[in-house]
Amino acid sequence: MRIDSRLSNQLRKINIQCDFIEYPEGSVLFSQGNTKVLCNVTIEDNIPRWMQVQNVAGGWITGEYSLLPRSTHTRTARETNGVSGRTHEIRRLIGRSLRSVVNLSLLGPRTIIIDCDVLQADGGTRTASITGGYIALMIALNRLIAANKIPSTVFQDQVAAVSVGIVDGIPLLDLCYSEDSQAEVDFNIVMNARGEYIEMQGTAEKLSFSRSKLNELLDLAGQGIQTLFEFQRMALK
Repeated sequence: MRIDSRLSNQLRKINIQCDFIEYPEGSVLFSQGNTKVLCNVTIEDNIPRWMQVQNVAGGWITGEYSLLPRSTHTRTARETNGVSGRTHEIRRLIGRSLRSVVNLSLLGPRTIIIDCDVLQADGGTRTASITGGYIALMIALNRLIAANKIPSTVFQDQVAAVSVGIVDGIPLLDLCYSEDSQAEVDFNIVMNARGEYIEMQGTAEKLSFSRSKLNELLDLAGQGIQTLFEFQRMALK
């Protein structure tokens, strides 16, 4: 049993509140254990300058990410003088992950921004941002489809993400902060519903790991992500 009484292959409790904020085109409060991320979607009727210069058809999807000052145990300073390398990396990860399941050429000349603000952090904030961000994005795109502004074929797949790691020699799914902080190996896995990998971020924090351990971690992640897909489908109903 783990610190929060879960089994090694068990996700934390998932709670999804759609339309949490009234004004965005899509809004979701996504909770995974004690990690809570607010995902809000804004749709703008323009495209980035580089797309205009290169004459690229379609639209663009980009991700934003931030930790609120008291989302962590001690105050995290606001990034008012430019974002940190970690924040920049996570923003790019969110954007890549969500773009991978949308046909951008069918969006029309629109930019979709997914703002992922961490209200409370207890590990897995970037993976929760992707999983919750997908739901918020689908809510927004469904509204464009209902208004006959884009075709339903804009959807290509689902995407979700989860953390896995090795703590005290044991592969674990969905690490909370106390587990993540002492993990020997730490991975973030992003997958689509076809079982294909979109991104794998992994490192040996303390000890190296074998191919067999890597396979165990990938199996754990695949199992957890399939469960997250079910939560996404239920929320979107």
